[in-house]
This record gives sequence, C-alpha cells and structure tokens, in this order.
Amino acid sequence: MAEYETHDLDVVVIGAGGAGLRAAIEASAQGARTGLVCKSLLGKAHTVMAEGGIAASLGNVYPDDNWKVHFRDTMRGGKFLNNWRMAQIHAQESPERVLELEEWGALFDRTPDGRILQRDFGGHRFARLAHVGDRTGLEMIRTLQHHSVHQGIEVFMECTITRLLITDGHVAGALGYWRESGRFVIFRCKAAILATGGVGKAYKVTTNSWEGTGDGHALALWAGADLIDMEFLQFHPTGMVWPPSVRGLLVTESVRGDGGALRNSEGRRFMFDYIPELYRAETADTEEEADRWYTDRTSARRTPDLLPRDEVARAINTEVKAGRGSPHGGVFLDIASRRDPDYIKRRLPSMYHQFKELADVDITAEPMEIGPTCHYFMGGVRVEADTAASTVPGLYAAGETAGGMHGANRLGGNSLSDLLVFGRRAGLAAAQHALGRPRAAEIDAAQVEAATTHALAPFGREEGENPYAIQQDLQDCMQRLVGIIRREDELKEAQQELAALKERAKRVKVEGHRQYNPGWHLALDLDALLTLSECLTMGALQRTESRGGHTRDDYPKADDELGKVNMVIRRREDELSIEAEPLSQMPDDLKALLEDPH
Repeated sequence: MAEYETHDLDVVVIGAGGAGLRAAIEASAQGARTGLVCKSLLGKAHTVMAEGGIAASLGNVYPDDNWKVHFRDTMRGGKFLNNWRMAQIHAQESPERVLELEEWGALFDRTPDGRILQRDFGGHRFARLAHVGDRTGLEMIRTLQHHSVHQGIEVFMECTITRLLITDGHVAGALGYWRESGRFVIFRCKAAILATGGVGKAYKVTTNSWEGTGDGHALALWAGADLIDMEFLQFHPTGMVWPPSVRGLLVTESVRGDGGALRNSEGRRFMFDYIPELYRAETADTEEEADRWYTDRTSARRTPDLLPRDEVARAINTEVKAGRGSPHGGVFLDIASRRDPDYIKRRLPSMYHQFKELADVDITAEPMEIGPTCHYFMGGVRVEADTAASTVPGLYAAGETAGGMHGANRLGGNSLSDLLVFGRRAGLAAAQHALGRPRAAEIDAAQVEAATTHALAPFGREEGENPYAIQQDLQDCMQRLVGIIRREDELKEAQQELAALKERAKRVKVEGHRQYNPGWHLALDLDALLTLSECLTMGALQRTESRGGHTRDDYPKADDELGKVNMVIRRREDELSIEAEPLSQMPDDLKALLEDPH
C-alpha cells in the first residue's frame, strides 16, 4: 500500500455530525488513537438542521416526567417496533447526556429559576425538549466540535469514504478520497464507527443537504452487515413548499410546540379529524380544550397538532388530495394569530429569518405554507443495543445510520438525544474493542485495487450517462412511487425503474479530471443512493401492512404478526435478500410501563 497515503488509527469515525463527534470524543477519552472523517467541512453536519431540541426527561417543566414516561412515549411513537433495549437505554441516559453537554459549554434557554427550559413536541406526553431557541442542533455541534478539537482528535475534512476494507471477516480499514484532489487515502484501523446520517437525496423533496446519500448504510451492507426495517422513512409534516428553490426545507416542530396551528384552505384546524384511537384519551378533541392546554394548562389533553409525525404527515397528505390544500400544494401553519410578534422572534428566530429571507413571508403577520418532506430514516444498520456493534466484527453504527431505536416512527427530539447516547456507547465499545487487539489486520490489496478501479471507471468511458440525469430520474422515481402512500403495483414499478437506473449507472461518464469534480463525486454517490433505494423499496413491498412511516394503500391496517418482526436485508454474492425475523422479547416490567409508565 506504499503508493497510497495511509493513516494508522485505532478507531476511525466516519461522519462528523452529532453521533460521530460524540463517538470520537468517547473513543479518544478511552485512550484510542481516533480519527474523524467528514465528507464536508467540520461543523457543516446535518445535525445543525435539528432545530427543536433534545428530548430528555429532566423534569424541569413537568416534575412528573421521568424515563419511564419517555420510554412509553418512544415505544408508542414507534408503533412498538422499536428495539426495546435501545429505547430503554435512550430514555434512561438522555438526561445525563444533556447535562454533560451543558458542562461542556452548551447554552440552553432557561426557566425563571435558572434550570434548562423544556418545550412541547409531537408524541411526547410532557414538555421535555431542552433547547436553544430553534437552533439547538447548531449549539450541539458547536459544543461537541469545540470539545473534540480541545481533545486533539485528528480530523480529516472533505474526505469521502467509498469502501470499508475487510480482512478475515473483520474491519481492517477504510478507503476514501480527498474531494479537493481526488487522490485516494487509506485509514488503517482496528474498529470503525459509521455515523453518516440518512439518504434523503434519493428524494426530490427533502430536508437533507447534499451529503445525505446513504453512505454509512451502503458501506455497512457492502461489508456484510445486516440492515433492518428500511421501509420506514419519515416524512416530516412541515417543510417549506414555496418558493420551489427551497421546497422541502425544514420548518421546525417547535412552531407547533410553541402554539402554531395547522389549517386547511377553509381555515379549519383539520387535525381534530385525524386523532388515532391510541392517542384519543389524551388528545383534545375541541379547539377550546386544545387552546386551554396551550395557554394555562387547565386541560390535561394535548393539541392534535402535536400528534406523532407520521399521523400529521398523512393527515396533511389527505387534506391536499381532497382539494383543501394551500395554493402551492401544502397546508397552512399559523402562529401569527396565536402569539405576539416579540414572542415569535424570541422563540423562533431562525424560522422568522428563514421565511422572511427565502419566501418574503413574515410569520409574525401571516401563516406559512408547509407540506410533508422526506426527512429521516428509521431503518438502518442492525446493531446490538448496549454497544452499537453491527453484525461485522469491529464495525459500529450510531445516529441515523443505525436502525432499531425508533421503530416505525421517530418522535421529534429523540434524534438528538439518540446520537448523544449511542454515539457515546459506540465510541466506548469501539475503543475497548480496538485496544483489546494487538495490531490492525493487514489490508487486502486486491480490495483496494478493485475499489479504486471502480471509482475511476467513469473517467475512462468515451460515451456514457450523465450522473445528474440519473439522480434526477432516481428522485422522480422514489418521490412518485415510494412516497408517503405506497401500493404494490407502484412498488413493483419502482423496482423495474431502479433496475434500469442501476444499469445506466454502470455506464456513467464524467468529464475532466479528479480535481474539484462534483460530477465525479455524484457518480460515486449513485452507488449508495441506488443501493439504499432498492433496499427501501424491497422492504416496503415485503411489509404488507401500514405502520408508522410506512403506509400501504392496499393494506391500510396494521398487522399484529408483522408488528412482531424486523425486515432484515443482507447482501451476499452481490444479491440482496430480505427475511422477516422476530423482535426480541421485552421483559414484563417494561411491558407494564406501556400501560402505566408511573
């Protein structure tokens, strides 16, 4: 490997969002030589777009809140398909992780007596999101970034990992390239942690930035790891719908948590028509009762505008299809008539500036037009709950790249606490694993040769496909056929289109050379985008029920038996297979909490 730039590490962390940073901090603290590789610039991670807050049962606003209620809310929000042990660990450890973040310098909004303030969010029984206005993710990244740099963790920016290198079934390293020069680089390691986020760029309308191409999921699958429940994709109910240049940009759930109401073109608060039976006992069924809950808390029943995201997204979709949508194909989110301008500007500064600058809308004076947008992957790499270890020795995953924690639907705010809790656990376990091995495995030169040859192939074709055209057709296919509402005939049509796109991708051609070549970068990203789209469609076809973020028009009800299984996808001999495997049994004491969390 002398011809390649090589770095020797104990642990390499791929992805520098909240999960990757927290993992790197922990691995380094354990004494492991730790490298942090990010596709973009440090601090540019998609975590900064998580605006609402960090879900943790601190009990600062509602003293009755505790980890047991948080566990119950998470399981119910995930339609009981969650890995129960992950949900338990998450609920128990989130408060400690938030306080730790505060000790490292994070600045949170405060209660009158000086404690961390917590706000309401969809699916949470109590106000439990610790926040910094509507810029919580940005504050989290700032804090973690400063702490990691202070620890002296080596950071490799603008470097994309294209393959994990496996020797005798164990992680031996990772192959990547510098985006600036196009030169290849090898990270030799004893353990690797995947924390690369989601795969939103497979869709036309998404909150995800350009980095969200499913790299970690694909790297794990190609290395032999299992993926689970890839059919569960969350469409956030509130993304911008106008102007077209910003369609899909996230509108934080904090708008509804701070009093915003959803209305259709008739001015009606339509969410009262869509309250599911599971939440009816604790959800207000009149506007008067919902407003009492918001203003003076004399009602114990929450507003239906704060139902879990899957319920709200489907309701909006139904209203638009029924002809009761806004002029640009969404619905209205109104906080202007419900809060005074100073309150809105203080609590939602980013939203105020976002709409003012991008859509010329003053949210203190008029409603926003919003609609569902592809947002978050609940499915991901199958991991062991306590260690975040995948099924490949030496390979770990955390954050959105890992599956299981959120089941069929993620509650807002649980993502930031998830990445703190399991980022730490992944870093701890990976470091312990690496430090227990006397030396890294030898790199297989044949794997490196095959991967570099594949990566450079687009330069060697005299004729071929344009990578941008392939991505555009992929996004159109997924948006049209594998969206919020799915049907067997459309999913099978999507499989045929994806197969054709994969053939086209084999002929992709790029111009110029390897330096500063975004067309080449996209050509390489297509491998992961197409692989993950195929997995998502395969899972959606296999799960013949409607549950959480997966809705089948031809199977509109939940199936009790399918609610007891994960859909597991594996890749062997270049072929994907899918198999239903039973969930692990939840202990009786935790089952009891689902009925009575107190």
